[in-house]
Amino acid sequence: MIQSLRLPKIITVGLAIIALAMAFIFTPFPQKADASVSWGQEVTEVGKRLIGKPYKWGGNTPKGFDASGYTQYVFKNSALKMNLPHSSKEQYKLGTVVKQKDLNEGDLVFFNTDGKGVSFVGIYVSNGQFLAVTVNKGVCLQSLSTKYWKDRYVGAKRVIKK
Repeated sequence: MIQSLRLPKIITVGLAIIALAMAFIFTPFPQKADASVSWGQEVTEVGKRLIGKPYKWGGNTPKGFDASGYTQYVFKNSALKMNLPHSSKEQYKLGTVVKQKDLNEGDLVFFNTDGKGVSFVGIYVSNGQFLAVTVNKGVCLQSLSTKYWKDRYVGAKRVIKK
């Protein structure tokens, strides 16, 4: 014959509270993250999500971008909410000059692709790579070290304020 042990409700509630308290005391909680995403990282992450979107002359939406329309869209639609003009020449007038060796994520990189001065812009990612829109590939990752881009590089600007 099995007998059940009946405890008064107050003791049962008290034991339950003690058990919960012990669980909270001895359960490890994750530490708060020390690192935070920079504005430059935010911009490049938005830009990366658009890889594969097509080229369209004068375009500034995911249905189709030209170079400056792409940078304009990315900066506006990131958490930065920055308005850039829809012209690589006008974007080149913004921000502060950055040496190529000092590029940070989110800096704008400019090129002379038509022989008439600044005519193309991209967004620097890291390790000599930048996001840009080309006629043949649409939005894609490019390398500053390829002969084509190296020969046409004009400079870079930092438009993101810290």
